[in-house]
Amino acid sequence: MQEQQEKQITSEQTGASERCATGCPGLDEVLGGGLPRGHFYLLEGEPGAGKTTLALQFVLEGIRQGESILYVTMSESRRDLLSVARSHGFPLEGINIFELMPAEEDLGPDGQYTVFHPAEVELNDRTQTILSEVKRLRPARLVIDALSELRMLAKDPLRYRRQILSLKEAIGEFNCTVVLLDDKTSHQEHLELHSIVHGVISLQKIAREYGNSRRRVEVTKLRGCAFREGYHDFLIKTGGVVVYPRLVAAEYRTHATKGTVPSGIPEIDELTGGGLDRGTATLFMGPAGCGKTTIAMRWALSAAQQGDSAAAFMFEESLGTLMMRASGLGMDLNPYIKSGRLRIEPVDPAELAPGEFVEKIRGYVEKEDVRTILIDSLNGFMHSMPGEDFLAIHLHELLAYLNNRGVLTLLVLAQAGIGVGLHGPVDVSYLADNILVLRYFEAAGEVRQAISMMKKRSGGHEHTIRELKLGPERIRVGKPLTDFQGVLTGIPLLLGQNGKSA
Repeated sequence: MQEQQEKQITSEQTGASERCATGCPGLDEVLGGGLPRGHFYLLEGEPGAGKTTLALQFVLEGIRQGESILYVTMSESRRDLLSVARSHGFPLEGINIFELMPAEEDLGPDGQYTVFHPAEVELNDRTQTILSEVKRLRPARLVIDALSELRMLAKDPLRYRRQILSLKEAIGEFNCTVVLLDDKTSHQEHLELHSIVHGVISLQKIAREYGNSRRRVEVTKLRGCAFREGYHDFLIKTGGVVVYPRLVAAEYRTHATKGTVPSGIPEIDELTGGGLDRGTATLFMGPAGCGKTTIAMRWALSAAQQGDSAAAFMFEESLGTLMMRASGLGMDLNPYIKSGRLRIEPVDPAELAPGEFVEKIRGYVEKEDVRTILIDSLNGFMHSMPGEDFLAIHLHELLAYLNNRGVLTLLVLAQAGIGVGLHGPVDVSYLADNILVLRYFEAAGEVRQAISMMKKRSGGHEHTIRELKLGPERIRVGKPLTDFQGVLTGIPLLLGQNGKSA
């Protein structure tokens, strides 16, 4: 008897832990492996958020696994639903679509008058029709699209809740995984179902003043299961919904090989104490045109020359302009781009979701073993954020992840102003392990450039300021500017032989 009870408990636990893939790998990762089978789930979001597309991916995944499926549509016709499927290239074979729309006679004048309230007739008729179809097909997966039709028929929240409860109890006998779609067309919050269903997935569509709308998904409830909380970016592409799970750096702790990457310019290597260490992030700060991108690209090229793979994400500069400037400074990028050692990818911040950008970086690091990442610039990255408040949080997780993987990260930050009046759009200097500062200064009626290292966590470095000259045909770095004082202010003073200002 005891053995039989133990077997029963084991089988119940196994059934509870069995997951149902959604057809969207990113969402499955957020859910911790998919939806637990045999339960009711609510997929909510405003019109255009991607509910129908995700629901079609859910049922098509069932078909791929040899399961019987049923898609009940009450808000759009079968033809419209198939049109959505075709637009994504979804195969249509095996999709059982049950169209539960008002009959033509109900739309005529005679069908509009009755002594009964519509909730007493239509609501019961529709739920009973759904149940009879479930009993006939016994599907493993069921989608009901959309609950707003039942809610409007019920009118009374209590009647609506009881109707869904009875539907849940009746369908529960068939061990069917049910996804209920709610388009949230009412301006009021409808939380009647949140306590009934086993899990809630919320899709949001956020309009931006310029560029594409931002879409994000949040799992607000998944009863008895661990999942990744918070918002996760997603896109609707040809082929379905693509979810980019929020990056949690603590999940990617590895014992990566350390080492130092020199710049290839002896004077800069002296300034930085031999070069930049892998597993660190370096911030290149300065006003526009002072050489930040050039020095950062010199490091990425040096990594490629040593046999590593490097990837540069360019938010502001086009590939053609970058190649031309680099060639004029003695940096021939072509051989390394052709060999795949150096990847340069232009990025449009108006079209980019932060989660998509992080996923691109992860793809390079994990799938193509890229050891050096250049982001030019953080100003462009910031414009892809919903607000400045989120930039530091995103960067913290991204840099921690890259450091854990032993990647050398190069970050360019453009500052506004000249001399002591320089300021950036946001302060992220505390996140960087190393900081290289580039400045303009005036000397003998000429505008010159200077470079200095202000911070290096992983070792010693020079505390000097050196002159930087870009071109022709090379990058030149001079000896420490010992004859000047106040270079970082932009208006230095020439010192005499006794060390005092002349």
